[in-house]
Amino acid sequence: MPVLSLPTYDITIGSLALAHRQWLLERRYAGIVVLTDENTHRHCWPLLAPWLEGMPVQQIVVPAGEAHKHLDTCRRIWDELLAAGAGRRWCMLNLGGGVIGDMGGFCASTYKRGMDFVQLPTTLLSQVDASVGGKLGIDYGGVKNSIGVFREPNAVWIDPAFLDSLSHRELRSGFAEILKHALIADAGQWATLKALPDLSAVRWGELIPGSVAIKKEVVLADFYETGPRKALNFGHTIGHAVESYRLDGAQPLLHGEAIAAGMVAEAWLSHRLAGLPEAELEEIATTLTGYFGHEPVPEEALPELLALMRQDKKNEADEINITFLGRIGEAIVNGRATEAEIAEAIRFYNQLG
Repeated sequence: MPVLSLPTYDITIGSLALAHRQWLLERRYAGIVVLTDENTHRHCWPLLAPWLEGMPVQQIVVPAGEAHKHLDTCRRIWDELLAAGAGRRWCMLNLGGGVIGDMGGFCASTYKRGMDFVQLPTTLLSQVDASVGGKLGIDYGGVKNSIGVFREPNAVWIDPAFLDSLSHRELRSGFAEILKHALIADAGQWATLKALPDLSAVRWGELIPGSVAIKKEVVLADFYETGPRKALNFGHTIGHAVESYRLDGAQPLLHGEAIAAGMVAEAWLSHRLAGLPEAELEEIATTLTGYFGHEPVPEEALPELLALMRQDKKNEADEINITFLGRIGEAIVNGRATEAEIAEAIRFYNQLG
């Protein structure tokens, strides 16, 4: 079982086992809360339940989806913790994707000034990205993750068996973050990933450790995202805005689908402003549209998208912060782009369809 160690916690990758149960027993928690959404309660809780037998377990089940990642759901979680008599000597197990991990960790970190929590990511996206790094929060005012904290979990347990219940679309969404990690830090891995013939034949358990290792090293270099960690933002300034814009529409995009579009647009900005070779821009655009298809952004949406980007947490001095690629495998943080340049980048993406 691969174990990636950080200074204050370990990330284990492999099947849930006696060691995970023993970890909980050794800490003698007064109670354990398992937070799930409706989907993970149905599909993933049965895999975890046998390892918690005989422990003082309470369950909290919330609605599934990004649309519920807000303060009202947090209030529900806090209310149920109070009703259960939970205290600071309890532990919350966040069994779900990025929404459950972000929101559950945020609620655990703020309830009675902080209780222990463990991330058990159940989607590919959360296993390779959201569960690692201690960024927790909720959406507010139509802006993703605009309320939150930095706080590390007490452990991260990644079991690839949870992926068995996911659709091809959900797995592909997580694959976007694996591609991003390669683009910002490992050109060799990018070459391997872009040559995959069919995602349905991928053994995800073989790709997860390498991708998590990249995320781990970036986080260790800059936990509070003051500099190098911003490399992980590649594709996200534009991608998050597209995701937020589509969230309330008839056909919302999954996170990875929006980030794939954002990576193409930000690769164009990288070519225009940071020297990314044109051949590598074409390679990125061809690979990402090949895997994710093409979701054009309406021209009339540009003002709203730019307004959302101006709300990005990493902006400084009223300038929009962009992570560029100097080359594939080489990120350049704290780049700047004008609104006109960003609009042109989105138009570049649109014309690919």
